[in-house]
Amino acid sequence: MLPLDDLLVIDLSRVLAGPYCTMMLADLGARVIKVEQPGSGDDTRAWGPPFLEGESAYYLSVNRNKEGITLNLKTERGRELLRELLALADVVVENFKLGTMETWGLGWEKLHACNPRLIYCNISGYGVDGPEAGKPGYDFIIQAEAGLMSITGPEAGPPMKVGVAISDITAGMFAASGILAALHARERTGDGQRVDVSLLEAQVAWLANVGQGYLVTGQPPKRYGNAHAAIVPYEVFCASDDYFALGIGNDVQFRKLCKIIEHPSLANEPHFNSNPARVENRGELIPLLQAGFEKQTVTHWLEKLSKVGIPAGRIKSIDQVLSDLQVLHRQMVVEVAHPKAGKVKLLGVPYKFSGTPAEVRTAPPLLGQHTNSVLTNMLGMSIEEIDSLQSAGVV
Repeated sequence: MLPLDDLLVIDLSRVLAGPYCTMMLADLGARVIKVEQPGSGDDTRAWGPPFLEGESAYYLSVNRNKEGITLNLKTERGRELLRELLALADVVVENFKLGTMETWGLGWEKLHACNPRLIYCNISGYGVDGPEAGKPGYDFIIQAEAGLMSITGPEAGPPMKVGVAISDITAGMFAASGILAALHARERTGDGQRVDVSLLEAQVAWLANVGQGYLVTGQPPKRYGNAHAAIVPYEVFCASDDYFALGIGNDVQFRKLCKIIEHPSLANEPHFNSNPARVENRGELIPLLQAGFEKQTVTHWLEKLSKVGIPAGRIKSIDQVLSDLQVLHRQMVVEVAHPKAGKVKLLGVPYKFSGTPAEVRTAPPLLGQHTNSVLTNMLGMSIEEIDSLQSAGVV
């Protein structure tokens, strides 16, 4: 048994936020049917290189554990078939331009009337109402407009984006948790509801302590590069051979650090002996620490820091991470069969259950791979009928 294996999810989304959400539900066991446009499919199928036997790495990253069908929703017959599937579904996720589903007669109100238990989740750039509702949402632009870039990057340099599309991914995670909450509420009320998630709100929520800091002080936060605004020293340092990350969380750890770098008197100096003092005087402290770290290798410092319980870590490249023994032991790289590429490696599922384990069961589907089986087994259509629909450009 898997946690959500009694649920049917219709995935009308594409690119990243929606597919990430539905992948999370699929990892937990939900039957997720991904609906794509015949001939082209999800935009990310063409986003590359890299490609694996014609399948883009981007598409492969967020579509595991799903079945894939094609329906031309620009045709009335395609929309009719989708309505039939939605009548059977527990959840639908879409990220079309606002108003598209209503134009097709598939908006929240009409679907709720046909299937009152349906959870309808729409993911947009800016939400379904307000002065900017309807604007298209792009992760890079949201990182700029929702404050993330203003606090990311070197203190004296340009604002920077995060290395992955974190606004999209965060929106997908919030959407998944919202859907699960709506499903729980349905168990008590019997009714489905609409779950409205936007990239803008997801990113604003993700500001967390930095956003709260502004609300408390009224002062816009600065960029600190790899340093921490409120804890010192908590940043990247350079040893004699490479960089490493150091996180001193309290005064006890700082005193231990001063002994390790053979400068114990630092811990007793009034402008360094407490975290508030170190934050105030970081400009003086950090060069002193850096001068000490430059004398030995990363391995030397990590061994010494580890022995006394000071958090520190090597800055690993992606290839080092995905071959790390702990990462592999925790099954965060898995291998599954793919219809074109043979065995394909995918990232694993980050949560482990003692009784109902989530898992990577199937590779991301080829475009339309399961169209025949879904329409036959779920809607009772014959192969001849499906062939006719294909000739008409419906599937």
